[in-house]
Amino acid sequence: MYKQHNKKKQLAIACAAISIITTKQRKKRSQWVKNWKLDKSKFGNIPLLSEIRENNPDDFRNYLRMDSASFDVLLNLVGPKICKMDTVMRSSISSSERLIATLRFLATGNSYEDMKFSTCISTSSLSYIIPETCKALYDILAPQYLKFPSTAQEWIDVANGFKNRWQFINAGGAIDGKHIRIVQPANSGAQYYNYKGFHSIVLMAIVNSNHEFIYIDVGKNGRLSDGGIIECTEFYRRLQNNQLHIPDNNETNENLNFVFLADDAFPLQEHILKPFPQRNLSKEKRIFNYRFSRARNCVENTFGLITTRFRVLHHAINLNPEKAKHIVLAICVLHNFLRQRSASYLPPNTTLDKDNHKNIIDRQVRDAIFDLPQLQHQRITSISTAAKENRDRYKEYFNTTGAVEWQEQMISAGRA
Repeated sequence: MYKQHNKKKQLAIACAAISIITTKQRKKRSQWVKNWKLDKSKFGNIPLLSEIRENNPDDFRNYLRMDSASFDVLLNLVGPKICKMDTVMRSSISSSERLIATLRFLATGNSYEDMKFSTCISTSSLSYIIPETCKALYDILAPQYLKFPSTAQEWIDVANGFKNRWQFINAGGAIDGKHIRIVQPANSGAQYYNYKGFHSIVLMAIVNSNHEFIYIDVGKNGRLSDGGIIECTEFYRRLQNNQLHIPDNNETNENLNFVFLADDAFPLQEHILKPFPQRNLSKEKRIFNYRFSRARNCVENTFGLITTRFRVLHHAINLNPEKAKHIVLAICVLHNFLRQRSASYLPPNTTLDKDNHKNIIDRQVRDAIFDLPQLQHQRITSISTAAKENRDRYKEYFNTTGAVEWQEQMISAGRA
């Protein structure tokens, strides 16, 4: 009985001590909101953007990575979803302020602590406003600007784009995956640690001939192998189960298999085409590889474009993987939105010329391609005979009826 009473007394003393310590440690709030945050009409983004919108449209475009007309359309689309109610205690942060802060974060990758001075929004508020707005951007834009083909005719329309623009037949898209650098998540160990020596999540994408995403899968941890990542996607599951509704051979050009263009990181299959290995290449194989890589470069150039425009991808994203995923998803749909709406989206001196065999990419874009490291190439030990025969038929086509006059010149010039 005495021991029990003593334990209760010790517990009471400990609780009292904790209460005293907590009271002493609690910082007394001097004011609810700092004055410079309250006076947004003087210190915030809105007056600055109003000024440069009227007098310096190029600066506006550089600030938010889009022109003012595209911003207005975007705000009308996403504004109702991110709008908040005013309360009796204070006014809410407006939809335009939320969208501007998010676009500026994507454009620069600056920390929340740094951005609070330009936005007049507290760090804690930015920490939930930006991921929330990114999620809203994806939810609103994806149904219209990220359409995955669901019928044979829609796949044929994609293939016609590759045929007309890049002279490659029966292509449903160019596939590639990139590591998106993130800060190591707490208690994650080596789960996100990739072969390049940093922590990442993976962006797996399929791109059409116009450098637009038609399928994206984001969030697989960087530790997974390339083969493991593609096999975990909904696209691959449906491809293996014949649920993509791709055209049959009697609907394709030259009755060849409908294919997706991939690099050495992916397995050669009947519907996944990749180049011949670089050793001991015959002239015919070199021509195939050139024609193939010319079309598949669409996905590499797309990665370069998003990295140039949204420089948050130049830094390790200091958010948990789920929030980082929303950042990347928002970037992809914004890219499609701007590709379709804004003629000024491409950097200066960048041309994606559909009428020329050359694919002219600004050096800044080309350099940015390597800022998103590729997936690790895997060694394929077993390739089906049907997959090899399919690639050989494409090689024969590009060297006979599908040949173009300038491919020989490219071979001679060392471009292939």
